[in-house]
Amino acid sequence: MTFSKIAVLGLGNVGALAATLLHQAKFDVTGIDSRSLRSEFPFDVKDHDVSNVAELEKILSPYDAVLSCLPFYLNIDIARAAHALGIHYFDLTEDVGTTQAILEMSDTATAVMAPQCGLAPGFVGIVGAHLAGQFDHVRTIRLRVGALPQHPTGLLGYAFNWSPDGVVNEYLNDCEVIEEGVRKWVSPMEWLETIFIDGKKLEAFTTSGGLGTMCETFAGKIDNLDYKTMRYPGHVKLMNFFFHELLMRENRAEAGKILTHAKPRVDDDVVYVHTSAEGEILGQLQRKEYVRSYYPVEIEGQVWTAIAWTTAASVCAVIEMVQGGNLPAQGFLKQEKIPLKPFLATTTGSLFERAAKESRNIRVDHL
Repeated sequence: MTFSKIAVLGLGNVGALAATLLHQAKFDVTGIDSRSLRSEFPFDVKDHDVSNVAELEKILSPYDAVLSCLPFYLNIDIARAAHALGIHYFDLTEDVGTTQAILEMSDTATAVMAPQCGLAPGFVGIVGAHLAGQFDHVRTIRLRVGALPQHPTGLLGYAFNWSPDGVVNEYLNDCEVIEEGVRKWVSPMEWLETIFIDGKKLEAFTTSGGLGTMCETFAGKIDNLDYKTMRYPGHVKLMNFFFHELLMRENRAEAGKILTHAKPRVDDDVVYVHTSAEGEILGQLQRKEYVRSYYPVEIEGQVWTAIAWTTAASVCAVIEMVQGGNLPAQGFLKQEKIPLKPFLATTTGSLFERAAKESRNIRVDHL
């Protein structure tokens, strides 16, 4: 169904940019946040406490769609309210339990239920499925993403430009993979490997949630499928020490506070994407890769971090595709079912290739 009125919940870095991009794409946007925020946004802003479950349906009833840019633990209730109202639902979650709950309710949905629309899961799954689709037989899909400071300091070489709750979740929850044709769960922060991008040496290791629903989709069709997070060398050894030897895994909230206090966000970040697929084409074994480095961009006079715009642009491109009739209008939407070329042809999706052609810190006045 065609729609235009969309509520964006949570106006942090990603939410504010997503609302701005949707406004640029001609959606009727209302930003909703529990804080009373400045009025300089080019869209309407309302202050509501969306953690009040009893009020959710009332808050969301004026809209055709809702995008949650809130912490993952709030999303199930928001999805239930959207489901009850029959409006489209989108989020950025990497949490496996949240996605499973939304999948179960989507059987009776009259609109789209689309979690996991960010960078990973989200964009990298779209790219990985696109690469796999070029083979007659696929033996391996590897997805690798790293959101990092451009100028790392200290032994961790990291800055918390992303939700600490999400990062801790990814580092401690088990990871779903397909290995030698078997769908299984493996431990996080394992399977260490070395990767070079633009001459930079990085390490990659298993983390939770980055594959979204891909294991379900590719089970029985592929030999190997996994997702890993990329960091500067030495990071994972220290994080294993922090969580397991110091037992910080027993207090995730406190662990997140300690880490963000030690490594706060930075403006000059970079997002590395390394996706690959191997398989046979006309009987010959081949490998195809999609490797990109994304830097901050300036949009309407404000510079946005790489992790903010890659996440926001990904979900906005999906919303554009649903609104334009290029994706199903109801039911659960798997990211790996989204075609890459139409995604990149959307107003916001085009930013991925435009930004990749520039070396650093580009300016984008109008998408």
